[in-house]
Amino acid sequence: MTRVEDGKYYAWGRLYAALGALDGLAVAGRVVAVPEAGMRRAAGKPRTVCEELLRELGNRVFTARQKGGAVAEAAAVVLADVGRLIRPEPMGRNGLGEVEEKRFRQGYEAQLAEYRERWADLVG
Repeated sequence: MTRVEDGKYYAWGRLYAALGALDGLAVAGRVVAVPEAGMRRAAGKPRTVCEELLRELGNRVFTARQKGGAVAEAAAVVLADVGRLIRPEPMGRNGLGEVEEKRFRQGYEAQLAEYRERWADLVG
């Protein structure tokens, strides 16, 4: 039986969390959980949403790194995570079904928990 953690929808959720973390570090100097509306949009169009976030990646990393200190260090780690979390296979553009969305959300939460454990002061 395949583990949930090995599945692509779980991995997509982790990627989305990492991209969102970089966005939060750049804008607010901390990782902020995505509102429910954002999560629904990502589950409805995972590839489109990730592509949008990836287009801004360079600017977000630059802005977060310019903040210095723990934010800059976290941004460097999260950037490496993004590279590692992009799977070497096509990412679907279609919306996720109920089971796939559940896996996506589990991956998202797992990645946020990892960041929370590593940088408790930076993760809201």
